[in-house]
Amino acid sequence: MTVRLMETLSQLQPRMLEDLELLVSSESPSTQPMELVAAAEKVSAVGKSLLGSEPVYLPGEGCTHLLWSLGVKPRILIVGHYDTVWPVGTTSRWPFSVDGDKATGPGSFDMKAGIVQAFYAVHALGGPDGIQILITGDEETGSASSRSAIEKLAAEVEAVLVLEASLDGAFKTSRKGSGMYRLHVRGRASHAGLEPEAGINATVEIAQQIPLIDDLQDIARGTSVTPTTLRSGEASNQVPPSAWLDIDVRATSMSELERVDAALRCLRPKLDGAVLQVEGGIDRGPLEQAQASALFDRASEVAAVLGLPPLRGVMAGGTSDGNLTAALGIPTLDGLGAVGAGAHSEGEWVQISAMPERAALLAGLVDSLLARPIEGSTNQ
Repeated sequence: MTVRLMETLSQLQPRMLEDLELLVSSESPSTQPMELVAAAEKVSAVGKSLLGSEPVYLPGEGCTHLLWSLGVKPRILIVGHYDTVWPVGTTSRWPFSVDGDKATGPGSFDMKAGIVQAFYAVHALGGPDGIQILITGDEETGSASSRSAIEKLAAEVEAVLVLEASLDGAFKTSRKGSGMYRLHVRGRASHAGLEPEAGINATVEIAQQIPLIDDLQDIARGTSVTPTTLRSGEASNQVPPSAWLDIDVRATSMSELERVDAALRCLRPKLDGAVLQVEGGIDRGPLEQAQASALFDRASEVAAVLGLPPLRGVMAGGTSDGNLTAALGIPTLDGLGAVGAGAHSEGEWVQISAMPERAALLAGLVDSLLARPIEGSTNQ
């Protein structure tokens, strides 16, 4: 089976490109429900044509998630998303186009090419029993309404394969975990000219907290703590009574996320009378390499049989839905999507010639896992 996959999928490359154009041309910004509905219908149509069945529509907040279940007992979950970061109207100035071996358009690399490749991979296998494909519509905004479905489905399978784009062709064998926080400061307003001494200046308070927050990072351990959005005050002639600061935390281990979390909650005011409040917390645990190593090794075996170059695995600083499944202890491999570059950037592109190769690699990996499960998998 594995040897024939490359030939089969290479012959389907023109059709893969047509389907990629269809999905990219259907704009799907995460915050636009009407566009998401239309885009979900396009994804559903492509999936139905290749898998032979309609998906189950799972309702979300302002979007729909699509689930295909092949067979009775799920064993492998393939996860992707069709929403993008690009606003409505982007395709009018930057439409889907092909230049040599590159296809470009908003969302092409992240991650509509990955969706296309997955459909063709499973199609090439003849729709084997034991596969579930979940394509969500809110990943770019944090998977708020799809998280429970992802975790529920992942808890029942032996392995999770994530269709996020590759990093310069490499698989993402580990990802940092993340925490998202907002520090609120409550002071007291007063007239900035008549009696500034009567106020408690929230701007001054939060300014003194920022260096303490910045000091929590530990670059040597791969931990970043980044003060980002800041807002303070209500009028230019008033001692600011309130302020808030957003804080982005990334770390390679849960222990580091917990260290920073505890430290942020232990911050104390510097000005008499000021009050601090911390909102938020740890959002996603890390996808640690141990969760991906066995799957990466199996993918490397498949690549060798297909005659592909040796695979590479790297750490990614961003998070994905793979963080959610790895946190459950389910073997998870990320970065199985497109080869190309420019995620979230103007001009993102996909290497067309790599699409059949990636689809064949995914198909071969699925075929191998169905025939020979990962040893020690929780749900084996």
